[in-house]
Amino acid sequence: MLEEMLPDYDGVLADPYPAYARLRESGVPHRVTLRSGLYGWLVTRYDDARAALADPRLSKDPRNAPPDWQEAGRGRPLEDRAGLGTHLLTTDPPEHTRLRRLVARYFTPGRLAALRPRIEERAGALIDGFRASDGAELIGDLASPLQFATICDVLGVPAGDRTDFQRWTTAVVTSGEGRDEARPEALRRLGAYVSELAAAKRREPGDDVISAITVAVDEEERLSESEMLSMIFLLLVAGYETTVGLVGLGTYTLLRHPDQLRRLRERPELIDRAVEELLRHDSPVELATWRFALEPLEIGGAAVPAGQPILVALGAANRDPRRFPGPDRPDLAREDNAHLSFGHGPHYCLGAMLARIVGRAALAAVAGRLTGLALAVPPETLSWRASLTVRGPQRLPVTFDAVT
Repeated sequence: MLEEMLPDYDGVLADPYPAYARLRESGVPHRVTLRSGLYGWLVTRYDDARAALADPRLSKDPRNAPPDWQEAGRGRPLEDRAGLGTHLLTTDPPEHTRLRRLVARYFTPGRLAALRPRIEERAGALIDGFRASDGAELIGDLASPLQFATICDVLGVPAGDRTDFQRWTTAVVTSGEGRDEARPEALRRLGAYVSELAAAKRREPGDDVISAITVAVDEEERLSESEMLSMIFLLLVAGYETTVGLVGLGTYTLLRHPDQLRRLRERPELIDRAVEELLRHDSPVELATWRFALEPLEIGGAAVPAGQPILVALGAANRDPRRFPGPDRPDLAREDNAHLSFGHGPHYCLGAMLARIVGRAALAAVAGRLTGLALAVPPETLSWRASLTVRGPQRLPVTFDAVT
């Protein structure tokens, strides 16, 4: 029955929400198996999801998973503690607390707010670069360059290195037919580059995250070399992939609901609420990263044995009608919007505010500067990302009124 509900389940369906609705209504969490061989209990209801995200009985450390699960996740940095896999998403307190505290001071509201003018200026400049034509591809022309430049600024990646850096990162986080073979080599190149960059930052530190992490390795002795490389990898991947997904999915939702796009144009002061609602309606992080039961426990009425993996479907929880009235239609003026797109509890997304700033800049610029905006292709022809972390369109071709 489950296979019928979720054919080829891997979190990459263009529209997984009807299947999620059936699973929510059927009651308890269900056990699912992904094409990669990873498996776990899928949590879909809001209250169950929120509780699971903050439950200290659920470990983030994949070494607590069954041996066959660990074997299926080997070589994947979000599911394996080897290589670049020792980071915030694969550790528990006190290890997680130590790692998070180290970089948290670079993601404070004041520090990130100072980046806002530059991000907004960059978003406007990117749109100005294609406004004279009558079409663009908004992932490649806006979302990707905007967020990659932003996260590289935060990390301290030199401008001349960013093309290679982006190519390796994309190969690491993208899965699918013909792509998995490229991951080991991309991981090797990315790891080697980060090691070289860290060495350069030791010699000449700057005001950036990589410099701070290398100082921690050398002076505070709080990070090992492998922890440093893993932390940099995570900040790059999590910061880049999820925000590109937010901009792509948010724009796609507005295009599919022109009444809401018109509403945002008429009331630009709604932009902050709009970002939250677009995050709720179609979360770029469809599935939270894995958790593992440290002891037998009950989740939503299901008895979960110790050691079993738990997969929280954030996208499903965000459309639970028990929590959000009319969940399947976006409402940019929605006030009570405690969505779970950035998680909940001690693993709440460190970069949530940065993602909001970039999403706000990009979506406000799209709504305010591109008149006559429309999808350039039928929605059913779009290709969707096969990613370890996020969902969203691979490309988003649009048309609009040219401005000369």
